[in-house]
Amino acid sequence: MTEYPHATILIVDDAPENLFVLSELLQPHYRVLAANNGERGLLVAAAEPLPDLILLDVMMPGMNGYQVMQALQANARTADIPVIFLTALSSPREEERGLNLGAVDYIAKPITPATVLARVRTQLQAKQARDWLKDQNATLEAEVARRMTENDLTQQVSIRALAHLAEIRDPETGKHLARTQGYVRLLAKLLEPHARFKERLTPRYIDLLARSAPLHDIGKVGIPDHILNKPGKLNAEEWRVMQTHAKLGSDAIDLAEQDIEKPLDFLALAKEIAHWHHEKWDGSGYPDRLSGDAIPLSARLMAIADVFDALISPRVYKPAFAFDVAHDLIAVQRGAHFDPDILDAFLSHYQDFVAIAAQHHDSQTGA
Repeated sequence: MTEYPHATILIVDDAPENLFVLSELLQPHYRVLAANNGERGLLVAAAEPLPDLILLDVMMPGMNGYQVMQALQANARTADIPVIFLTALSSPREEERGLNLGAVDYIAKPITPATVLARVRTQLQAKQARDWLKDQNATLEAEVARRMTENDLTQQVSIRALAHLAEIRDPETGKHLARTQGYVRLLAKLLEPHARFKERLTPRYIDLLARSAPLHDIGKVGIPDHILNKPGKLNAEEWRVMQTHAKLGSDAIDLAEQDIEKPLDFLALAKEIAHWHHEKWDGSGYPDRLSGDAIPLSARLMAIADVFDALISPRVYKPAFAFDVAHDLIAVQRGAHFDPDILDAFLSHYQDFVAIAAQHHDSQTGA
């Protein structure tokens, strides 16, 4: 008695007597299907329920066993069904040919019932083990995917929570985080094919960049309220304190990096953005007065996104500017505040950035 009573075996043989003998031998233990030629065998093999094992004769008119085997292998539905060749061609060369085509075993005729039953049982055991491993792998892959999605979501929520600490301190910024994140992602995608940037702006880099963008002003949590929310122009000392938010932000992210065992790429980008997004192409920015390509690409992209959103949004010290006014104010900063190539991409697709602003609209943003 076999331990696989529900297994289905397909016998493909052109000789009626062989089909009869094999069916009589196997039917007490398995569900048996039969086909008397290769073409019919392929149809039965691909139909539900799929066979767990195929016993395939080699010497048949029309399609021979080797041709049937190749067709089985070429069909995704049948490629994984194990095949045992049954044939009177018992030379080592023929056996090697069959095994090279993908057969799991090779039984020479005339058959011995005990041999057939033992070989069938062995191959069913092997298939059962493969199916179990496949199911286990699928389960593991699903669990890994679930945990990766969960970790990714947790990471994004953590980023947003940290970023909102700065936003809470400066409530008039509203949906600034969502807008600037959208601007940065779009700007990077527009520059992806550009000769200067294509090696750096890979899909992974762009994803990390957009993920990191909300942390650009995290350092504002360290700026006193009387400076952060002053309705008028800051004096020289207040402006000096305000400028420290760039380094405060990168220092905070650096401390966070020290608390984890493995560096995270998005934190490295977040640190770049926080520290240098107020630098200017001509070297007149802060905190380090970097210029040109010495300013990290992430910070150059963020600079335009941040300035554009600041112009079209109300602040305690100014009203929101209309989109056409913001366009002109930014355009004159080509080669001064902003990387010329990055600014060109921004201006040539300006209405797409306006659309992002509208999508995450505050009641007082833009006009």
